[in-house]
Amino acid sequence: MAHRSGRPNGGGVEGERNGPDPMAPRDAAPPRRRRLVPWRPRSALTPHQLKRRRLATRGALAVGVLCVGTLGYSVGEALTYPGDDSTAARLAGWAREHRLGPVVDKLENLQYELDPPQVGGDLPGEALARMKATAPAVPVRHQEIPLRAPMRPLVAPALPGEGVWRVLSAAHGEPVVQGTYVRPDRDHTSYQAAVAWISGTKARFELHPGVREPGGTFSVPPTIPKGRRTGLLATWNGGFKITDGGSRGGFYLDGETAGRLRDGAASEVFYRDGSIRIGVWGRDMAMTRDVVGVRQCLELMVDNGRVVPDIDVDSKWGATDQSRMFVERSGVGVTAQGDVIMVVGQALTARSLAELMQQAGAVRAMPLDMNRAWPSFMSYDPAQDPADPKPTNLLDFENPPERYYNQATRDFVAVYGK
Repeated sequence: MAHRSGRPNGGGVEGERNGPDPMAPRDAAPPRRRRLVPWRPRSALTPHQLKRRRLATRGALAVGVLCVGTLGYSVGEALTYPGDDSTAARLAGWAREHRLGPVVDKLENLQYELDPPQVGGDLPGEALARMKATAPAVPVRHQEIPLRAPMRPLVAPALPGEGVWRVLSAAHGEPVVQGTYVRPDRDHTSYQAAVAWISGTKARFELHPGVREPGGTFSVPPTIPKGRRTGLLATWNGGFKITDGGSRGGFYLDGETAGRLRDGAASEVFYRDGSIRIGVWGRDMAMTRDVVGVRQCLELMVDNGRVVPDIDVDSKWGATDQSRMFVERSGVGVTAQGDVIMVVGQALTARSLAELMQQAGAVRAMPLDMNRAWPSFMSYDPAQDPADPKPTNLLDFENPPERYYNQATRDFVAVYGK
């Protein structure tokens, strides 16, 4: 009778788990154990083999040190680049740049589940005092630009000063930048959203790049340096990142492009005469000799004066289900008269952001950035030094009011009086 081979079926550990072959002769040698790792003691190696082992070990160690060193350098560079970004924002940005965006998204979602925004409650004392402070901080004439009619609050009864416009910045005695505060909805009454209005005829708008976003070399600096601050009225943040594709669009400035300008993308478009338009690239605006800057981000939230039908689509305005999260958000729009509406809020969904911009008068409006590290709107007061006006945050997030006086890591918009 033919005997089975002494080699275990499947080899290695699996053969040992099955035990010896009962059909094998009793005097047959037990199956030889196969090593999972072909490694022998030093005493069993020839001098040539020993030398090869030393070289392999040193090579493996060198590769390991190189990998750890490269990783450490990369993270270290992210933690020390210029700018006012927080450590958390820097690490999250580094992770997204290294294809770890899904991990960051999951961590953000988990953090939101563990610490959701408060429902109900009252505004903190500081926020309530800010809402009440409607008296002009700077002298104005109101000869050409009146204060806007109060905005209807979203929560009844209204708090003192809620929805009432006040002067944020003036040019030539006119209230070119006005702002107001409202609570974002009837559930999140301990949070504020801030709304700014900017005259489209009395202001000049400039797009600035950031050091890291979109990066590259542009003729416009990633800051507002001394010597270029006279007449500065306001600044606001850019949108989702261009470099990782999050914005689903591109960035163009003075002949240089980062990413790719996409037809259908919501776009801020800046013109040689200092004006700005907001709409759909390829439909409302296109590249002409007068265009000096384009900043694209996702798609319009408000179009033709109405909130878009798919505003509740989960992944359209952020990763996974972030469109329905009540988080810090920002957006910008334009009125039928060509004036600009800008909104920053502490607890907004995609829908509530869009509804705020629409209610403030925007006929077309787009999202900008979200989460605590990025939304911002600053107004500037030249009373003490016209060449170096004092910045003030419309709402307090992570970055200081001087954010754009320093090297900005991300792109932004600066507004000057004409």
